[in-house]
Amino acid sequence: MFIDTLSSKSWEEVSLQIKSTTEGDVRRVLNKNTLLKSEDFAVLISPAAQPFLEEMAAKSVQLTRKRFGNTIQIFAPLYLSNECQNICTYCGFSLTNKIPRKTLTDDEILAEVKILKSRGIDHVLLVTGEAQKTVGVDYIGNAIELIQPYFTNISIEVQPLEEEEYKLLIDKGLYSVLVYQETYHKEQYKKFHPKGKKSNFEYRLDTPDRLGRAGIHKIGIGALIGLEDWRTDSFFTAMHLEYLEKKYWQSKFSISFPRMRPHEGGEFEVFESTERDLLQLIFAWRIFRENMELSLSTRERAHFRDHAVALGVTTMSAASSTEPGGYAAPDTHLEQFEIDDSRSVAEIEEMIRQKGLDPVFKDWMMMV
Repeated sequence: MFIDTLSSKSWEEVSLQIKSTTEGDVRRVLNKNTLLKSEDFAVLISPAAQPFLEEMAAKSVQLTRKRFGNTIQIFAPLYLSNECQNICTYCGFSLTNKIPRKTLTDDEILAEVKILKSRGIDHVLLVTGEAQKTVGVDYIGNAIELIQPYFTNISIEVQPLEEEEYKLLIDKGLYSVLVYQETYHKEQYKKFHPKGKKSNFEYRLDTPDRLGRAGIHKIGIGALIGLEDWRTDSFFTAMHLEYLEKKYWQSKFSISFPRMRPHEGGEFEVFESTERDLLQLIFAWRIFRENMELSLSTRERAHFRDHAVALGVTTMSAASSTEPGGYAAPDTHLEQFEIDDSRSVAEIEEMIRQKGLDPVFKDWMMMV
């Protein structure tokens, strides 16, 4: 299991290795023509690589256009519930937060669907808190069956499930699953997740394995930028990807870059990451894996997204709401976190076209 690979690396040693990278190391990696390893990725996200950002950007653009052409896939999240049994110190849905709790009924889900379809959305990400009794596999399966006639691509970001439960959802029309480890720093993970099923570091870490064995089409992974040093967490994400690629080569993979946003609940010191850092990370991922789907959400401000869209990302959310019922009956007291880019789907579509790119809402039909 990946826990064995992860345990073979010391967080402190990896952090020191990244900081000790030289400009010569960066040049060597940028000149490589073979598939890069996670150790090469560490070089590309190092402080030593910052003077090479312009060259990295050019290479990122060239590789993205080569593999994906001019297309940018547009999707939207559909929040089904904010009920959660976990205490996560960085999340607006945390059990300890005194917010109203809501789980959508079938009629309320269809009301959300109606609005998303009116905006042209055809790829949707279903999101819930982690509350097994309220929004367990039966609820999620029902939601997938309910919306399956309206969307050609359905993904979920929910609580980790068992292998057989994933197989059941795949049979109902599920295409991909996003499951973020949040941080690969095992000791720090415990501090951020003091109570609930999510406090089990190894169970969450093993989730992509259960997905791979279940035969899921695509697995999305990533770390929550801000919980720990972004460079070290990103290295372990790359190492996790290497492991998954070798073991579950039939599945596709995607990477997201969620950064901490204001939310309901306690405050804590966030590890700083700038927009320049995020660009470096995007370039590094593209150079590391030219065929990787890279997704940028509405967490980021509009100006940054306008700049990044042409430099390596392939997927963007648009006009997102992070609350259950947020499209048909918005109530900010229910949201998971504040978004930054609040432009409409039409505005995002126009921005993409102005960059000389092609917004894509439907690129293929999944048959079940």
